[in-house]
Amino acid sequence: MVILFLPAGSQDQIGQKLDNQAKVNQIFRKVVRNRNFKAIETPVIEYANTFTNEHVGMELRTMLKWFNREGEIEVLRPDWTTAIARALVKQHPAQLKWFYQGSVFRNDKDGTESRQAGIEIIRTDVFLGELESLFTAVTYLKALNSDDYLIELGHTGIFEALLETLELADSEEETLRQAMYDKRKDLVYQIASKTGQEKIAEQLTTLINAYGGKEILTEYRELWSNQPQLVEILDHLNKLIDAMEALGVENVIVDLGKVKELPYYSGTMFRGYLQQNGQTCFSGGCYDKLYEQFNENISAVGLAFDVDVLAESMNATEQKERICILATEETHVQAEQLREDFEDKIVDIQYQLPDNHHYDRIIPVEDATKEKAVDK
Repeated sequence: MVILFLPAGSQDQIGQKLDNQAKVNQIFRKVVRNRNFKAIETPVIEYANTFTNEHVGMELRTMLKWFNREGEIEVLRPDWTTAIARALVKQHPAQLKWFYQGSVFRNDKDGTESRQAGIEIIRTDVFLGELESLFTAVTYLKALNSDDYLIELGHTGIFEALLETLELADSEEETLRQAMYDKRKDLVYQIASKTGQEKIAEQLTTLINAYGGKEILTEYRELWSNQPQLVEILDHLNKLIDAMEALGVENVIVDLGKVKELPYYSGTMFRGYLQQNGQTCFSGGCYDKLYEQFNENISAVGLAFDVDVLAESMNATEQKERICILATEETHVQAEQLREDFEDKIVDIQYQLPDNHHYDRIIPVEDATKEKAVDK
């Protein structure tokens, strides 16, 4: 007997899970098209260098890859934003808003394939693009009947401004950035204090816990009153929160110690969490630097929703009545014609009733025919 296994990280999907994913994607498409986003799809296979070059900075080890016949490395698409940036530089500049739906493939997660739905906004005023991204997220979550979420805002400029004064080697910068991301106070202080900049080391360490509501912005505006660059960032984040609150969105916090995960992020960062389980349902931000690899100096902002997370969080869809019409070879056509009498119900045709079934009603074709005749 041959036993077939799947590669690690791969999985089959059936039933309700697939139904939920389809509904999540269907609602997303309706929401973004109503907001004037245009669909785009990139190939699932790309050259590795599209994602590993210095402007993007993704690690090759995290990708599903192989050598093609010319000896070049190809990969399954590990990131939508980068692939779409490559595609959009060839598109007419008049279209500013784009959306996508599909899978990305990485081997550094529990599953190698994850499903996303996202938006990209380019060549647009930064504040406009950020609000359009956030408001689209709010509209979409509302359409999914999901109101128990938290939006977190951060900004790459805060850590970068403090980092500049330390004059660290590239490897030390990366270690410090990772320590900030992991909230490792001890390691952050150890690396930063080596430079003799005790004050900056203390500020970075304190930033790890600098998250909360607008009161955090007020506190740090006073602390950084003599640093206009940082005050400008705080005011920008405050404007975003004010706009969200005016729209009726109250669950918005800031994380001033947030650091970018990829080199191309270059401004505001945002992330959405489902409060019922703490899972990330969307993430994104500004990434102007991504287009520098194409010698383009344009604004870019967007976010991606985790379709798998959103599908898992959905309540089971309302179950329709399941009806079985018992027929024979001779009456199968007749049974098929009777389907229209059971609109919006699940109808199955069988010649013999299974021993273990989950039908709500069993109707022999003769009875259904008689019932139809009486109705007429």
